[in-house]
Amino acid sequence: MAESQHGSSGPAVRAQALSKHFGDFVAVDRVTFEVSRREIFGFLGPNGAGKTTTIKMLTGLLRPTDGQASVAGHDIDTEREAIRRTIGYMSQLFSLYPDLTVEDWVLEMAGLLDHRSRLTGQLPLGWKQRLALGCAVLHEPSILFLDEPTSGVDPNSRRAFWELIYSLTDVGTTVFVTTHYMEEAEYCHRLALMNRGALIALDTPAGLRSGMEVPILEVRTSDTVRALEVVARTAGVTDAAMFGRALHVTVRDVAEAHSAIETGLRAAGIELRGLERIVPSLEDVFVARVRAAGGAPTD
Repeated sequence: MAESQHGSSGPAVRAQALSKHFGDFVAVDRVTFEVSRREIFGFLGPNGAGKTTTIKMLTGLLRPTDGQASVAGHDIDTEREAIRRTIGYMSQLFSLYPDLTVEDWVLEMAGLLDHRSRLTGQLPLGWKQRLALGCAVLHEPSILFLDEPTSGVDPNSRRAFWELIYSLTDVGTTVFVTTHYMEEAEYCHRLALMNRGALIALDTPAGLRSGMEVPILEVRTSDTVRALEVVARTAGVTDAAMFGRALHVTVRDVAEAHSAIETGLRAAGIELRGLERIVPSLEDVFVARVRAAGGAPTD
């Protein structure tokens, strides 16, 4: 599909010290990265991290304050029209007219054959997102920008949507996707972690996890909320947070922290049901990277 229309030399997207200021507010701060062709490249970060602003600069919707970038070899300042002919773009919000029917869109690819006569306004959110994706790829773009495409969609619909994304990369499409869902980040070939407009890490999901040197302990107790208060002030603990019904605890030394946590919980009358070192999750990595950069995650 996409490979038949476009060359394959050079990166699909290149950004060099790309910045965007709104008055005194720095939305994107000197971001540098490259996206290879046929890659699923993820921008991971909370709301307000600068993900959408970066996409809007790359797609020609916003002019950068400083820095340079190209998309499919086209300069974002001087070749906006060429970029728009090359890319597909799906925004956060469903933006098709609600009184159109689904008829004549990319029905088979999006799994909408049984819904072809329905009005778009009558579709469930997950199906609306599939339809929006179909519209974004109707002209067979070589690069597809997806801005938090599954926000508000249930987990089953998210998985189905990502199967569609993989099918597009199989035929040569490059996908640039923003998300704040940690589990979705695992589906990307590479990830850029963003916080407060800055790029704080860039690697594969496995590389990001293995590159985290500080140990993480998972603590399971009879009272997670109270346990968090106890563990957070335990000697040797540098960070502690709730993770479902457990705690993920960053420590300086595993053996010392293990003993101190057991002692502290016992003194507080909290039953310890499990304590072990674990492979860090992407959420653990993100929090650790933010702390190392001297900030706290935006939200």
